[in-house]
Amino acid sequence: MDRLRVVKGHGTENDFVIVPDLDGALELTPELTRALCDRHSGIGADGVLRVVRSENARESAEMSAEAEYFMDYRNADGSVASMCGNGVRVFVRYLQAVGVVDDYAAVATRGGVKRTWLTDEGDVIVDMGKPLALADRPVATAAPSIDAVPGVAVEMPNPHVVVAVPTRAELAALDLSRPPVIEPARPDGQNVEFVVRVGPRHLAMRVHERGVGETRSCGTGICAAVVAAEGSGPDGSTWQVDVPGGTCRVTWRTDGDVYLAGPAVLVAEIDLDPDWLDRY
Repeated sequence: MDRLRVVKGHGTENDFVIVPDLDGALELTPELTRALCDRHSGIGADGVLRVVRSENARESAEMSAEAEYFMDYRNADGSVASMCGNGVRVFVRYLQAVGVVDDYAAVATRGGVKRTWLTDEGDVIVDMGKPLALADRPVATAAPSIDAVPGVAVEMPNPHVVVAVPTRAELAALDLSRPPVIEPARPDGQNVEFVVRVGPRHLAMRVHERGVGETRSCGTGICAAVVAAEGSGPDGSTWQVDVPGGTCRVTWRTDGDVYLAGPAVLVAEIDLDPDWLDRY
């Protein structure tokens, strides 16, 4: 394979390798994805964002009239995900950096077209669409202090289980080096958010992401946490959610859409060695 230039970026320290592939010619295999995301022998990331013109990807061709670019998102283990709230902000920051979009952009994803725009402070806002809060209450168990606690199942559109934690000390003490046990588990697995309310419309959160492990942040999980905390439905207020990697803001609008706002940072451009690429 010829030399490939990629970009490293992050949104509240949820980090990604951005792979430009406008023609859709690159076979982004699970093996290559895992290699890129490996923090010892690769670049290191929570996932890969492949940048493809929507018309050149089977999954997004029908969305090409609305969104010129498709975000092909893969978890660090090589599995495919519908959406990534932090990832789409970083994806848009990349499109802005290379000069193909301005302050507003529509992005095609497996979870539909996501519309984004810049705030005056330079953060990126994403209209994440309408959540689906499910009636089932899966039970979560996590060491050392979470024992058979009912959670709230939310699709955003990724599957989430949001679990309330009494105190910040208990939140900090959780061992998320292994996946929490969820019974019954969602059919395709789930991200699990542990959340403590620290003030009016103010949450602190940690997350274990399927296919990745604990991450510093999860954009769809941050949205799911606010949906679970609202309980009675949207009232248009804005929540602050603190994660280990920073802070995002979420507004569950009265029209039902969830807006996610937060930073997006590009770190470096990296030329991958052809000999390294040829291994995968």
